[in-house]
Amino acid sequence: MPEKKYLVFIDGASRGNPGDAGIGIIIQDAQGEVLRSLYKYIGQTTNNVAEYTALIYALQEALILGLKDVVVNSDSELLVKQLNGEYRVKNDNLRSLYEQFLHLKSGFNKLELRQIKREENKAADELANQAINTRIDSSLKSA
Repeated sequence: MPEKKYLVFIDGASRGNPGDAGIGIIIQDAQGEVLRSLYKYIGQTTNNVAEYTALIYALQEALILGLKDVVVNSDSELLVKQLNGEYRVKNDNLRSLYEQFLHLKSGFNKLELRQIKREENKAADELANQAINTRIDSSLKSA
């Protein structure tokens, strides 16, 4: 029996770059039913760190749910191209997050990373901005 594929949409946002930052995550099954919709304020950081942080939290959540075949969708060209090996990770702040990604990746049977247009990622973007607007520095919040 083939495993079901799950879709993950992530976004990280920073106002000021660096500035107040938040992450948004949506996890869906193959039929588009939302399994998790989460956001978190992550303090002061850059947009790229926020994008990576969204990825790390999303992969952790997918593993908690027991998902093994995941497609991660992000509108961050830098993130997707670094994770797919097209760009090198030169920034020290991103390198440790990249190493976390490599570790988490081993928990999946199949993990695909796709760059999507910003318009296709509106829901995750709204959650990341909601996190910044609430500025509650705590655990992940369900939307």
